[in-house]
Amino acid sequence: MNRKVLIIEDNNDIRENVVEILQLAGYEVTDANNGKTGVDLATRNLPDIILCDIMMPELDGYGVLYMLNKNPETSAIPFIFLTAKAERVDLRKGMEMGADDYLTKPFDDMDLLNAIESRLKKQEIQKNFYSKSLDRLNNLIGKNGGLAELKKIIQERKIRLFKKNQVIYYDGDKGNGLYLVTGGKIKTIKLAEDGRELMTGIYGTDEYLGVNAMLANEVYTDTATALEDSTVCLIPKDQLEQLLHLYPEVAREFIKLLANDIRDKEDQLMQLAYHSVRKRMAEALSRLHRQQSSGADGFKITREDLAAMAGMATETVSRTLSDFKEEGLIEKRGSLIQVLHPEKLAKMKN
Repeated sequence: MNRKVLIIEDNNDIRENVVEILQLAGYEVTDANNGKTGVDLATRNLPDIILCDIMMPELDGYGVLYMLNKNPETSAIPFIFLTAKAERVDLRKGMEMGADDYLTKPFDDMDLLNAIESRLKKQEIQKNFYSKSLDRLNNLIGKNGGLAELKKIIQERKIRLFKKNQVIYYDGDKGNGLYLVTGGKIKTIKLAEDGRELMTGIYGTDEYLGVNAMLANEVYTDTATALEDSTVCLIPKDQLEQLLHLYPEVAREFIKLLANDIRDKEDQLMQLAYHSVRKRMAEALSRLHRQQSSGADGFKITREDLAAMAGMATETVSRTLSDFKEEGLIEKRGSLIQVLHPEKLAKMKN
């Protein structure tokens, strides 16, 4: 079966040329000359991929992407912006909204075909993605179908890339679903009145963000930011609510995740209140060491992030890390830290 492509472009010459190229390459192509018609065609036909101009009458490319992202049936369709060179400064906005790629006009046949094939291949990889965290639910959910439904939801969702320091959501934003980290690390922070950051959590691959906001139907109570280049999958709130209603076992598992998160935050408060600087730093490094990828030489983290995580000044971070290095507990090269004796850090006296 031929893959379906939707091209939304108000320039007749460009649109007709793209349609011809794609049809010759064996794609089934539909086209629209404005954003409103494009959204309607996407909703009715559910193409495998969408190419969309940015500057258009009636509804521009950003509006098209926004409308498609609101619809669960179209939100996971790969989306490529077509842009003139003068518009490239606006591409950051589009990528942050969830666009997958962009092509700069004028582009040649191979650029067009390669971009489409690349995105379709990535979509196939995503559909075959099974999170380890879902497998851990297997014993609880068993044969009642909840696990399969949750896997299906994730497979159908778009996995988004967040660059280092890019914000996923802000403190006070309305909770619109549950975030599953599929790669990298995400930090959650609270800002003190004096502007200092307190890191409330670090989430790695196969961990969930926003459980509290989802279960309590409230706003997010902290800000989530990519600690490094990371990939995240958003599971929409309405789909989750249906799943939790149909499968109570899934709801109980998420309640356990929430309970664990609360316990971690209580432990963190105890550490900040009663533990020494050395003990807090040892605990922070131990946690980062446990979360690092298997076989990795170490982990990268800035002084500022370590300070926010351990609740201390950046100058104190530098002194403590230097002490640990002299004692042979860690090796440090720039922002890369390698824990040499995790057992000694874990047993650090207060």
